[in-house]
Amino acid sequence: MGRSITFKGNPLTLVGRNLKPGDPAPDFKVFSHDLKETGLVDFKNKIKVINLFPSLDTPVCDLQVKEFNKRAAGLSQEAVILGISKDLPFAQQRFCESFDIKDVHVFSDYKTSSFGINYGLLIKGLNLLARAALIIDKNNVLRYLQIAPELTAPLNYDEVLSNLETVIKSPASPIKEELIYECQPCKGVVSAMPKEKVEKLLPEYPGWESSDFRKMVKEFKFKDFVDAKYFLDLISIIAQEQGHHPMMMIVYSMLKVTLTTFVAGGLTENDFIMARLIDSLQV
Repeated sequence: MGRSITFKGNPLTLVGRNLKPGDPAPDFKVFSHDLKETGLVDFKNKIKVINLFPSLDTPVCDLQVKEFNKRAAGLSQEAVILGISKDLPFAQQRFCESFDIKDVHVFSDYKTSSFGINYGLLIKGLNLLARAALIIDKNNVLRYLQIAPELTAPLNYDEVLSNLETVIKSPASPIKEELIYECQPCKGVVSAMPKEKVEKLLPEYPGWESSDFRKMVKEFKFKDFVDAKYFLDLISIIAQEQGHHPMMMIVYSMLKVTLTTFVAGGLTENDFIMARLIDSLQV
């Protein structure tokens, strides 16, 4: 089960990867006003303050962007503020031009919900982003996360800026190598893991099984076909961004996922990375 918030007191579920401060910040794909694809690499060597909101057509979101824009004027040059929502890029551009938003770089997650899925902040059912603030340091480590428990409530801006001051004093925290989940491109001759290594690793991946040590399989069960298909869609976005694609089959409320590396003729590190990524998705 993913994180929970409310909308006017009614419960909502956030889906995607369940990240916490200290985790490496995954890359994502969002779009600028001119439909240019943008991600973490475009803000290299910067502290990223991410202002996340459901829609510019609501008063709280309107004020949230304006508030961050106002407060950005006094920030260190080391920091950059990004605003991300599911509003169309054209609507975002119109808003920024109408209200002279120049110190917040506003982007849209409309196309694949890449940011929402990678950060576990996509609202299931509504297909909108939660109201949240994140701080990612220069080493792309998530240092701070605030999620509004009630979607219609504003963020605690003072808390965000207080934590930003802390990050500015220590802008590049060490990266925990054991937490990095990123598939590596297959180049040249790629060898499959030997049977002994597969046998050693598999117990660390609950539910994953391998009968021939050349592929690993796991079945995920849901309440109905729609939920199974929804989970398949989440995996598809992550897999496409990682460049490592599992085989997936739905049988009504069950999703069967099979991982293997075809060019290696068996299992590689990428398959185990994908297994961890899939297991980190909360629905």
